[in-house]
Parts: sequence; structure tokens; C-alpha cells
Amino acid sequence: MARFKKKRVGISLDMTPLVDVAFLLLTFFMLTTKFKPVEEAQIVLPESHAKYKIPESDVMTITFSPDGKLYLGLDSQQLRAQLFGDQNKLKPAIPISMEELVPLAQQARSANPKLRTVIRGDKDSMYGPAEDVMNALQKANIARFELVTEMDRKD
Repeated sequence: MARFKKKRVGISLDMTPLVDVAFLLLTFFMLTTKFKPVEEAQIVLPESHAKYKIPESDVMTITFSPDGKLYLGLDSQQLRAQLFGDQNKLKPAIPISMEELVPLAQQARSANPKLRTVIRGDKDSMYGPAEDVMNALQKANIARFELVTEMDRKD
């Protein structure tokens, strides 16, 4: 007896759910990605061998540029809105004068006692602004602060 071969049935997969999942993942990653905020002053950090990393939250950043301008940055939008008003809550750093630094640092520290102070300065700037910032922090009773540097890549 001759055997008859059964005819194969073609399989078709619906690719719509796969495309939906791919676009959902793409949308998720696009909406949750944090980009580096635009800096108010472009500075080149000095190099060092320190391996200590600055904290990611509860940070007050004081930046001085080579042209002598001073910027105060806070990582909390609510704290920025409290100190500088709602119009500045989305700015990463706000230009301030040296006279404003002491009262603003005290207000920020009283609003958030866990706030850590970080000083960023350009490697080509003079030592005078750094000394002025450190003296102002001492007047504000902030004795602990970190100086931000770039890792030395010559190793």
C-alpha cells in the first residue's frame, strides 16, 4: 500500500504584540533616562588621585568659574524653589554673589540637615575665590565640604 503524505500546514505568527512590547520598552527607557543637566559655567576640574565619589543626593554644589562668577546648585527642586523661587526650580545652578552665599547656605542647611557641601572650581582659576568660598562656609558653620576633582588618567 502506498502511503500518502499529509500536507503541511503553514504557520503564521502575529508580530503585533512583539512590536507593541518593543515600543513600550523604547518609550520607557526614553522617559526614565536622566541626562546630564546643562552647566551654567564650563569648568575644567583639576586632577587628583582621590577615589572618593561625591554623593548623588542631598548635595549643595558651589561652583566658581575662572572669570570669578559664583553659582549655587541644589539637587532638590523643592529646596531650589524654596530658596530662589518657583521660576528657578528647574535650573541646575543659580548665579549668586559672595555676600549671598552665607545666608543661602544657612537656609539650605536648615531646610535639609543632611545636605552635603561640594565645591567645584576650574583648575586655571586663582586660589582667592576658593579661599573666599571656604571662609564663607566657615561663617555659615559648615565645616565639612568636598572639593571635586577629576581622576588622574596617567596611571
